[in-house]
Amino acid sequence: MLALATVGFAVNFWAWALLSPLGPRFKDSLDLSSFEQSLLVAVPVVVGSLGRIPVGALTDRFGGRVMFPLVSAATVVPVLYLGLAGHSSLAALLTGGFFLGIGGTAFAVGVPFVSAWFPPERRGLAIGIFGMGMGGTAISALTTVKLVDGPGMAAPFVITAIVLTAYAALAALVMRDAPARTVPTEPLTHRLAATLRLGITWQASALYAVAFGGYVAFSVYLPTYLKTGYGLTQADAANRMAGFVLLAVAMRPVGGWLSDRIGPVRVLAGTMAVVLTAAFVQSLTPSLAPVGTVAFLAMAAALGAGSGAVFALVALLAPANMVGSVTGVVGAAGGLGGFVPPLVMGSLYGAYGSYAVGLVLLGLVAAAALAFTGTGVRHAVTGRTRGASASAATSH
Repeated sequence: MLALATVGFAVNFWAWALLSPLGPRFKDSLDLSSFEQSLLVAVPVVVGSLGRIPVGALTDRFGGRVMFPLVSAATVVPVLYLGLAGHSSLAALLTGGFFLGIGGTAFAVGVPFVSAWFPPERRGLAIGIFGMGMGGTAISALTTVKLVDGPGMAAPFVITAIVLTAYAALAALVMRDAPARTVPTEPLTHRLAATLRLGITWQASALYAVAFGGYVAFSVYLPTYLKTGYGLTQADAANRMAGFVLLAVAMRPVGGWLSDRIGPVRVLAGTMAVVLTAAFVQSLTPSLAPVGTVAFLAMAAALGAGSGAVFALVALLAPANMVGSVTGVVGAAGGLGGFVPPLVMGSLYGAYGSYAVGLVLLGLVAAAALAFTGTGVRHAVTGRTRGASASAATSH
């Protein structure tokens, strides 16, 4: 079930990221402004992030067995539309991009589905392995442009649609919800309101906006940064960005596994301390070999591990029948957290001709997250652990 969910996450994220690599091409062919190009890439990201909130709540109610095939099948429609008809104007691309956002909601289906299959002490690693499905964006980055240059514009979209259809059929036939899954009975709106009243929802959202938001921001902006700040070629910058992404993806289950062993609070504190240090080192614009490369790879590892630790925290503190709803809100915060930094970095570079201020700001945000982890989050985990120990003692 874990393998099936991870594949589903990767395939849906592959579809979700189809427009991003083609942004420069559409800019030239449709004569788009820089803002219009940014909007084209941003629309699926925003819809996919905010869509996680209702989709997470629906997964609590109907289970991953219903929602995974449904989300995958629904994503086929905008994928085919964009590949076959919807790439001739900005309006058509934005319409297709809006519905392409459905693919980005798959994350909020997988976390509660996987969480229900594993005991609490193994959830961190399990959800971390599932989180590796975010590498689906790398499939899109590596294949889309090559396929368009070869067979033509429709090729990457048609191939992705076929894979999505095959996955939806497989999931509908094989996927099963965990026998111990708790199904909520109250209406969707009541559950969402109750989710927003939980402390863990806001604690995890703040930390995920920094950890996953930082990963998303760098995976989008790093090629521009390396090209502008260090004069690298587009190909060299793209290859280094791929290295950053792969290390972050690989570290996500490590963060979950460590959280199972030593607790998510320690892992989050350690990862935020690394981001803080690396951001300040990089703000001095050191030479890329070796200091700059080490700083960026340290940040990739820390942001990946930190993302894994956040959902180990959710699995630990969220009520079992609300994991999907909490995941939806936290996932939305992470997606939106990645949307803001590239805009900030670009505008600061425009104003000062340097990225130093942007990296100092990242360091300060990591420092705030570190302080918050050591105080509010630590207190919540300690309170939960004491409560669990007390109830165990009374039941015996």
